[in-house]
Amino acid sequence: MTEGFTFEENPSFQKRLIEKAGRIGISLSHHQAEQFDRFYQMMVERNKVMNLTAITEEDEVIDKHFIDSLSCAGLIDLNFVRTVIDVGTGAGFPGIPLKIAFPHLEMVLLDSLNKRITFLREVIDALGLEKTDAVHGRAEDLAKDGRYRGRFDLCVSRAVANLRTLTEYCIPFVKVNGYFISYKAQKGREELEESGKCMDTLGCSLEEIREFHLEGDQGERLLLRIRKDRKTPKAFPRKAGTPSREPL
Repeated sequence: MTEGFTFEENPSFQKRLIEKAGRIGISLSHHQAEQFDRFYQMMVERNKVMNLTAITEEDEVIDKHFIDSLSCAGLIDLNFVRTVIDVGTGAGFPGIPLKIAFPHLEMVLLDSLNKRITFLREVIDALGLEKTDAVHGRAEDLAKDGRYRGRFDLCVSRAVANLRTLTEYCIPFVKVNGYFISYKAQKGREELEESGKCMDTLGCSLEEIREFHLEGDQGERLLLRIRKDRKTPKAFPRKAGTPSREPL
């Protein structure tokens, strides 16, 4: 547990979260809202000593981290999804909010920075999240590992990377007929126009684009639902650093 951390419930925070989640069709119980509240407080406390997020104000966290993370539920029915991997999870987004809201999910949180993984393991323990693992490693390496490659119904990522690079990282984790959902800002449309060859090479295709606006934020957000049509060739992902330096 975070040293010196004492959790005190914030009913106002929980009420606002429940109301905003309801507006995107997600019903949260008091217990789930309390888990979000605890997660928020742990994140803010740990953020004092390590860089987890630049967003710490309550309503901004609700909108730009929690509701944004949950928004993919409008693009895929998570009740029919079992296994999920969150690539480049950072402070736990979107994986932790999705796990709280849909507790049946078997969630793997992947990040290359061990300090973040240590924090996420504390969160998993404090929130009592079952069937949730935080794994330290690079996507380029773990996607070659038989324990992870082609094992997931869904891969999600809010990581800041070019779509071609991100698709090479993420699609190898997904089962054939499974999905990769990429959370993107407005520039995602431009990246999408350049990604046709990449998707064909990796064995996937774009199925749907969903646009939305977060409350109090003028910027357009995009969710891209990418279907894995066939097995990804064994050569992908390429060795560490190559997908970002030389996108497909």
